[in-house]
Amino acid sequence: MAVRLLAVLLVGTTIGACGVDLSATSTVEPGKAQLNEQPREKLRDGGSLTTALTEITPQWNSFHADGTAYTLALWRWYNPVLAYFSPDGKYSFNRDYLTDVTKAVVDGRTVVTYTINPRATYNDGTPIDWRAFANTWRLNSGADVRYAASSTDGYDQIESVTRGVDAKQAVVRFRGIWAWPDGLFNNLVHPKIVTPDDFNRSYLKNPRADLGAGPYTVESYDPNAKTVVFTRNPKWWGHRGKLDRRVFRQMEPQAAINAFRNGELDATGVGSKDNRAQVITMSGIDVRVSATPANSLLVVNLATPALRDARVREAVLRGIDREILARIRFTGLGYTEELPGSFLLFPFQPGYRDNLGTTVTHDQDRARRLLDEAGWVVGADGVRHRGGQRLALTLPILGDDATSSNLARAMQAMLKQVGISLAIQVRPSSDFSKVIQDKEFDVFMMGFSSSDPFGVAYLCQIWCSNSQLNRSGAGSPELDARIRRVQQIADPNAQIRAANDVEADAFRQYSNLPLTNGPTMVAVKRKLANYGAGMFFVGPVEDIGWEE
Repeated sequence: MAVRLLAVLLVGTTIGACGVDLSATSTVEPGKAQLNEQPREKLRDGGSLTTALTEITPQWNSFHADGTAYTLALWRWYNPVLAYFSPDGKYSFNRDYLTDVTKAVVDGRTVVTYTINPRATYNDGTPIDWRAFANTWRLNSGADVRYAASSTDGYDQIESVTRGVDAKQAVVRFRGIWAWPDGLFNNLVHPKIVTPDDFNRSYLKNPRADLGAGPYTVESYDPNAKTVVFTRNPKWWGHRGKLDRRVFRQMEPQAAINAFRNGELDATGVGSKDNRAQVITMSGIDVRVSATPANSLLVVNLATPALRDARVREAVLRGIDREILARIRFTGLGYTEELPGSFLLFPFQPGYRDNLGTTVTHDQDRARRLLDEAGWVVGADGVRHRGGQRLALTLPILGDDATSSNLARAMQAMLKQVGISLAIQVRPSSDFSKVIQDKEFDVFMMGFSSSDPFGVAYLCQIWCSNSQLNRSGAGSPELDARIRRVQQIADPNAQIRAANDVEADAFRQYSNLPLTNGPTMVAVKRKLANYGAGMFFVGPVEDIGWEE
């Protein structure tokens, strides 16, 4: 699995593990992580790591469309993780699960052969073999729409998954050239997940630890207390996990900061001025910083009657000054960045292009003219109306994070200047999945978090009309067809260029507005090793632990 994942707007908290001098400006070096990387031999055996999570999502199946970045953060602690990534996105395979991965082009088709570690076995005793690969392809291929897969990108290009020299080898044959094979089969779906009901419903409020494998397993999950505890897995065949226990607690941002200050948490996100200020005087901690492979964005709900008109949507986006929002977002952090212009790649990646800049710029005069053309007239209260209806929109914000509130109020003031009323609705962070899945918003600030560096591979996941990640409801058959043609381009660099052209046109739907990428800033107890701000980093969870 390798996808863009939904997350609440990325400001004050962090979602997982992927130091700087606290008195210094926060410097972010592209491609550089701050994880306090240490060899296993220098870490003590034992101890626990407790952190907060914005939401323990009801859907524990990270392949499912309702899975989020928070789902994946938990999934990686008790399920097979076949791929590791360096902070800058270099792929390597996990030798506890795979002994070899070979890629070739045979008769004009990409063929990837995975040789599986003979010892690799699920907790229920099922061998991890070619059938797990075949099942992962079957459920994520899109061939049967009853399986609500998060992403079919890449899996829908596969022709077959077959047994190799023996059951411990999987041979994956694509229908043609696939430019991004390292983005697939990085996680697996257990062969016992067979029916749509198994896939869609059996993981609801149920981790299915028996179907997992890895150095840790689920000791307890309390959906009422909103706590998950992982402990060492006695069935694990690799290096013993350094930690005795890994604990996740669902908490609001301010509660997480308070818990960190009280010593109840070992790490917490401090990606806002207020949160950083509350930890900066603490002794014995680091704040670890990196760039963030994620997009904070504003999503426009095309199902809202007033927003079905593209002119109104364009007016909303042109009415918002992203420069001001960025200053609010980064105040007190000593951090700046160029405004993002793509959901495909990040400014620190080769091939990145600003695909938004020629389409949407801050222009309130233009916004007013668009609303005039659409028949919305300014009323006595300054709010536009048409046919007896006021141009009034709702923006839910989740949790008690001050930065999110400040951003919402700034947008409210900006849109008021063009005659749009924006009501801010405060809801608990735990409502994230409900807001998204039930589309309980007119406009909504959220995040796309990237699980790997192959963003162009997920052009369809973001922009196709039937994609589960496309929460705006935008798209068209014509755009879908263009996206499919782009995905057939064999050369990665040529595909990146073509994808940039398609995305530039997709932005003309006025359905999504990139806001910031931002830094990852994590306050941690100083002796915590192999954890922190990691960009694309995915490494062995068994090597997270405490220095002697």
